[in-house]
Amino acid sequence: MSDVQHIDRRPGPRFSRTGRLIVVAVLAVLVVLAVVLVTRLLRERANEETLTVPEGRRAAQIYAAADKALHLPGGSTAKAAKTAHLPLPAEAKGNPEGYLFPATYPIRSDTTPASLLSYMVKTGNQRLAEDHITSYRTVVIASIVQAEADRPADMGKVARVINNRLARHMPLQMDSTINYALGRSTLRTSHADTRTESPYNTYRYEGLPPTPIDNPGADALKAAGAPPAGDWLYFVTVKPGDTRFTADYQEHLKNVQEFNDRQKNGGGA
Repeated sequence: MSDVQHIDRRPGPRFSRTGRLIVVAVLAVLVVLAVVLVTRLLRERANEETLTVPEGRRAAQIYAAADKALHLPGGSTAKAAKTAHLPLPAEAKGNPEGYLFPATYPIRSDTTPASLLSYMVKTGNQRLAEDHITSYRTVVIASIVQAEADRPADMGKVARVINNRLARHMPLQMDSTINYALGRSTLRTSHADTRTESPYNTYRYEGLPPTPIDNPGADALKAAGAPPAGDWLYFVTVKPGDTRFTADYQEHLKNVQEFNDRQKNGGGA
């Protein structure tokens, strides 16, 4: 009996010609599908539009911008806002003013006014939760802060002025709330304006307006949620970057006079 091992040199299993053709065909199909999917994805991204909502925009302004971004007739988003089931607090009574969070939102082929508004409100609710803000009242204050503060550094003081005046049962006398009532934006408020018959006229009616007057950003919300300590009751922006806060009415009148003088002279430095 021989000690030499016998080695089996028979070839192992091999693909038949038909099998190889099938594999090549499958790979070709997969490559084509991959190319199609990548091309479609790149095309969708290239065609994707966005809607940017700056801080302080009113709901009516956002509705108009949304109609334009969605290529819809004017009034479409405003109409949707009245019927969409948005995740708003009960105090809002279905009005999303104050909760359309300022940000940049994607506009896709399947985006509708209702889905866009819902996305905005959900984003706002998420930001409110992160800042531990649960009060509708705080959002109303933040909206006034957003409209009145000349710069983010002043927002906390503006919020404190509002709280101090509310605590003393003083009318807020905020021009921004009258501007909202009249659907305008201006630095000048006349005596006739202060007699406007509207719950948003904080010269005529004590307390906060019934709803937010715009859609505040993160800085205004944080300021309203945790304003700094201070006894300020009055403020006026004499010139850009120069907002003066005081608890003394006579000092405030001097600051207002300086503001008026600068406006008469063209508002220059």
